[in-house]
Amino acid sequence: MKFLQDIFDKMRPDFEKGGKFEKLYPLFEAKETFTFVTCDRTKSGAHIRDALDTKRLMSTVIVALIPCMLFGIYNVGYQHFRAYGVADPVLMQCVIKGAWHVMPIIIVSYAVGGIWELIFAVTRKHEINEGFLVTGLLVPLTLPPTIPLWMVAAGVSFGVVIGKEVFGGTGMNVFNPALTARAFIFFAYPAAISGDKCWRVVENTTFGAVGGTVVDGFSGATPLLVASTTDTMAVTERLTGFGQATGYADFSWTQSFVGLVPGSIGETSALCCLIGAAILLITGIGSARIMIGGLVGAVCMAALLNAVSIKDPTSMLAIPVKQQLVYGGFMFGLVYMATDPVSATQTAVGKWIYGFLIGTLAILIRTINPAYPEGMMLAILFMNAFAPLIDHFVIAAHMKKRMRRSRESQAYA
Repeated sequence: MKFLQDIFDKMRPDFEKGGKFEKLYPLFEAKETFTFVTCDRTKSGAHIRDALDTKRLMSTVIVALIPCMLFGIYNVGYQHFRAYGVADPVLMQCVIKGAWHVMPIIIVSYAVGGIWELIFAVTRKHEINEGFLVTGLLVPLTLPPTIPLWMVAAGVSFGVVIGKEVFGGTGMNVFNPALTARAFIFFAYPAAISGDKCWRVVENTTFGAVGGTVVDGFSGATPLLVASTTDTMAVTERLTGFGQATGYADFSWTQSFVGLVPGSIGETSALCCLIGAAILLITGIGSARIMIGGLVGAVCMAALLNAVSIKDPTSMLAIPVKQQLVYGGFMFGLVYMATDPVSATQTAVGKWIYGFLIGTLAILIRTINPAYPEGMMLAILFMNAFAPLIDHFVIAAHMKKRMRRSRESQAYA
């Protein structure tokens, strides 16, 4: 790798102060520090040294997202062929079809977000923030595969500029930028990100499918959308009956856990989310307190609603606890969004409270309000706003406890 370092060394004077490309120094610095460890070193005083810098931390999160991304590409193709009645789609056909629709969304997300990051870095004369390495992949994975690319560009622009840069950039944002982008698309263009038409890629012709005609009774509804429809049938029977009626959709717990159901590109597989969670926890990047707290909150709320729904098994309140955890983007949001170190709580006790409330609110929103059958996005954004307040009360309680202990020790003395 020495030859690469020599190239950077030769180019550096042109990008440093006084060079002909001085204004583009943030772009040069981003490429160099992404390839090599930063050249900056501490010269005096006491410092905590760690081999894991911000770029390496973000790269680890990207690695944790890869299982969801790869499975999402396959599932987009799989759902496409199943809609056309192909009983056993070929793996590579699913991957090719899925990549054809997913990769442009990812490319647009990174391109638009990268341009905004460069503009703000040059304007403010600071390094390019590394946070978008993760945001640029998170945004596409929370969107349906049929989303128009210009909406992706608009959403990413809103998430980066309004969700992060107006607060000062990476490390200063109040809300998760990826969820801010998704919320903007959700409320600005609801038809493109809700209902039962956007979750499967359906075209007049299909690569590798026989005939090219959509099967009778086709519906791209997600499990939560089916559960939220008004019906006299019990919600569990409604979910099971939907798969039996269409012949291609199976909303059983196993199928939903694996992720072979309609939904956002990267959110359908709870299994892949758990693999990502393991990577984040082993590397010490993800917060186990938030993840466990979220699971406990969701289980408690779902169990409570199940008890309430005894008199009305047709409502969403009757969705079994174990299925609430694998439906929609609950696991994806809990693993990758709720644990965002910037917008989440910082105190140890606060993380438990923060995670618990996210799990509780997510289940409550999706079951009580039929307008939002998902719930996880709003729950996390809502708790982002209250994260500083949670930390404030936790620290205040800790200081009060220490002051009382100090007075008691002085009294005994």
